[in-house]
Amino acid sequence: MRLKGKVAVITGSSRGMGRLVALGMAKEGAKVVINGTTPEPVGEVVKEITSLGGQAAASYNTVATMEGGQKIIKTAIDNFGKIDILVNNAAITRDKLLAKMTEDDWDSVIAIDLKGVFSCTKAAMTYMIEQRYGKIINVASAAGRAGNVGQANYSAAKAGVIAFTKTCAKELGRYNITVNAVAPSHKTRMYDNIPEEVFKKIIAARALGRMSEPEEIPPVFIFLASDDASFITGQLIGVDGGLFL
Repeated sequence: MRLKGKVAVITGSSRGMGRLVALGMAKEGAKVVINGTTPEPVGEVVKEITSLGGQAAASYNTVATMEGGQKIIKTAIDNFGKIDILVNNAAITRDKLLAKMTEDDWDSVIAIDLKGVFSCTKAAMTYMIEQRYGKIINVASAAGRAGNVGQANYSAAKAGVIAFTKTCAKELGRYNITVNAVAPSHKTRMYDNIPEEVFKKIIAARALGRMSEPEEIPPVFIFLASDDASFITGQLIGVDGGLFL
């Protein structure tokens, strides 16, 4: 129960890693806002948490607008009275080689993967500054650290998330708000453009020789959201099996 009494907002938490992080935080005692733009899967995660004895509320707003970011954070305030933890997880991909990438391919990814981090952080920080406490955890990617063929838009957005994290840590530290980023390595669509033989060589070169399992990732978020990590900020933590040693 390391997060007992805390209120967490996790964007893009109706599926995949976001869902696992939300479930993990709820099991640690946090009250959780589940966010996604498709009502059915959002509702399913809310029911899953409440059936386990936890507390959860649903938000169907997009992170891609400032109004949407404000409404997502307001869901936590209206239902639970505060916000202690923000996980900026919402993201999409629109993979194409640069020569074929359209303006919409670029803009849609930047709007959600980068502007979405800004819109929710901007909305949350007002409450966190007032209470002199907050934990913001952004989701980065190996693509933001090293680039990836066919993902100029996604790589640029995630590189922006890393720089944004470090800047926010410098600005918000005085208010007892920590800002960190996690770069997971689990198998995602990011790797679909890599030939299988190349992919196997990449994995073999990792210190631990495999991709992470989905359940190995949420504990890092839970740690960074807990008071055990109160003196950790501005960091990028790679859950990548040693690829970036």
